[in-house]
Amino acid sequence: MLMCLTASHKNASFDLLERLSTGAETVGQRITDHSECVAGAIVIATCNRFEAYIDLDEPVTAGAQVALQAATDAVSAASGIPADILHQTWNTHTDEEAARHLFAVSAGLESVVVGEGEIAGQVRRSLQLARESGTTTSDLERLFQRASQTSRGVKNNTPLGRAGRSIVRLGLDLAESRITDWSKVRVLLIGTGAYAGASLAALRDRGVTDVAVYSPSGRAAKFAAGHDIRPIEADVFPREAAEATVIVTCTTASGFVLDAETIAAGRRDLEAMLPAFPIDGTPGCPVDHSAGQLVIDLGLPRNVDPDVATLSGVDLLDLETIRIHAPLEELQATDHARQIVNKAARKFASVTDEQSLAPAVVALRSRANEVLEQEIARAAPRDPDGSIERALRHMMGRLLHNPTVRAREHARAGDHDRYVDALDVLFGITLADELDDPAPVSLPTPTATVRSELDAEAS
Repeated sequence: MLMCLTASHKNASFDLLERLSTGAETVGQRITDHSECVAGAIVIATCNRFEAYIDLDEPVTAGAQVALQAATDAVSAASGIPADILHQTWNTHTDEEAARHLFAVSAGLESVVVGEGEIAGQVRRSLQLARESGTTTSDLERLFQRASQTSRGVKNNTPLGRAGRSIVRLGLDLAESRITDWSKVRVLLIGTGAYAGASLAALRDRGVTDVAVYSPSGRAAKFAAGHDIRPIEADVFPREAAEATVIVTCTTASGFVLDAETIAAGRRDLEAMLPAFPIDGTPGCPVDHSAGQLVIDLGLPRNVDPDVATLSGVDLLDLETIRIHAPLEELQATDHARQIVNKAARKFASVTDEQSLAPAVVALRSRANEVLEQEIARAAPRDPDGSIERALRHMMGRLLHNPTVRAREHARAGDHDRYVDALDVLFGITLADELDDPAPVSLPTPTATVRSELDAEAS
């Protein structure tokens, strides 16, 4: 059983989402370690959502409750948020609905800015992190790979995503009222990750040419060399922060990377650099900051201490403010995208249903193969040319064809137990005895056909 627990900008406060992001990289492992019933987990943690996708072993009595408690305990331990608050926050989805939700998330349909492009990459990176930590499973792999394919299908077949809208670009849009000529703006970029690259691209689209980058983790030089901008070292960071017209922060640092004292210290350095007696003979004057600075904080947790807004001439634009000003959805494009997502979710569920009886088919084939090999061995002395063996194998293939097809039909109809009971009554096959650790199996051609249809749609 697949299950998704989600907290997003739609059902949780910004402060709660910020707290959920703390220790998110350890949550997947914590969930899988919580219970023997949990086979795997993948966690998506972004600036506007926190989601846990859980693969629960079946059959499990009260399986949904087991997964819910496992995830809640793990998140509570990692973030320090009381379990009762998490229980009040979660939205829960299972099986096909969980697939539909992830596909919509990956396509940008659940984002603050509908159709934004960053989320698809974040979903892919979440899968990669789960692989590295060993918490993914075959079902979760298939779910997340199908999500990426569906996202591409939405991007290629609807207007959503084509305009390159994103949290970054929306933040810059909101800054338009403060900035009349972007070509004269001096920008300090703090961070070197995916959002930094997106921010730089959005700034250049507006005509910005003067950009410097600072990295608290020391990656500024490498990022600057790859993007043809200026790297900033720690010793001149305060002065650069004071001189910048716009500061954009987008790091994954756990603490503040910019505060009021940093900018104030930079301002003092700039004033100290003024000559005591300029050429005209008048005493030097303090630097005038009335022209204003804009700080755009795209970090989660917050990169900027709110106290910067207390400084003269400084305006702070954070994710919460950006979210409030998000534009309305493009309804027609969104409806088309939803249709693509719903179709993909139904097909994903149909393949999952077919695979749910795969262990039963493996058990049946295994028992039939034992009988077949015994009969072939018995006939071998009087079968010099192998004709009897070929006839027996052909006959067994014909006999197994109909039960295998019926397995797919029963799985689609939700009659899993009837098929398993029939194997027990007719052949004495009990799955627990036959398959302690069943190998993966592919059901016949119709399953492969469904998969090819899914691949065709995604492409």
